[in-house]
Amino acid sequence: MRAPRRLLLGLAVVAVPLLLALLGPLFAGEPGPRAVSFTLGGGHWLGTDFVGRDVWQQVLHGGLTVVLTALAATALAYAVALPVGLAAAVTRARWLEELLMRPLDVLLAVPSLLLILLVASVFSPGAAGLALLVALVNVPDAARIVRASAAEAAARPAVEALRMQGESWWRVAVGYVGRSALRTLAADAGVRLTGVLYLVSTAAFLGVGVAPDAADWAVMVDRNRTGLFIQPWAVVVPALLIVALTTGTNLLFDAALDKKGRRP
Repeated sequence: MRAPRRLLLGLAVVAVPLLLALLGPLFAGEPGPRAVSFTLGGGHWLGTDFVGRDVWQQVLHGGLTVVLTALAATALAYAVALPVGLAAAVTRARWLEELLMRPLDVLLAVPSLLLILLVASVFSPGAAGLALLVALVNVPDAARIVRASAAEAAARPAVEALRMQGESWWRVAVGYVGRSALRTLAADAGVRLTGVLYLVSTAAFLGVGVAPDAADWAVMVDRNRTGLFIQPWAVVVPALLIVALTTGTNLLFDAALDKKGRRP
């Protein structure tokens, strides 16, 4: 599939969950009276959920937290990983590289979800706390990818020439090395955002960062799964929206990184 087609397909796929997440709360209106749990019809487009709430209204309210938490976590992870990875790749001091990277290796050895659950068992993070936790567990892997992608560019003669000319660290690390690794980092950003969405949804599925009855797509999948064969829309619709968000994001990044509009 050519890049323009992948771009259009990605936009079409990701537009639906994004629009519902960002604009849904504006059109959801006030919650109506609760009906019988897991019923279809009765004025409810998608039926009712496990406590009798309108599923369509819950879908309109449930995406904003997932999207904003995932975007914030990805941005925070790169805000830490980029300077650490670039500094480790550009520096000539071996001790500084070890100081920057070895603590991250220790953190990388702990499974991401396990670390989130351990912290959540001590504290009760909200949406902001969940974003910080997800960002924290993504920093080690992101920093290693930044360092690996920047190391090749940092070893080029052009970098040595820039140093001999007296260029600043910012000019060398960001202006040249960072720009050389941009395509690799952009590809990683697309994959990482998908992983962050998965991790945020899984944490919300387990009740971390959100209330047990919150209007959240991941929580809806968890709480309504007992009625899947009675009223499937309460599970299928939020699950499809999460899948569309991750799939569309990858298609967009894939198309954006294809310079010639075709695969090699």
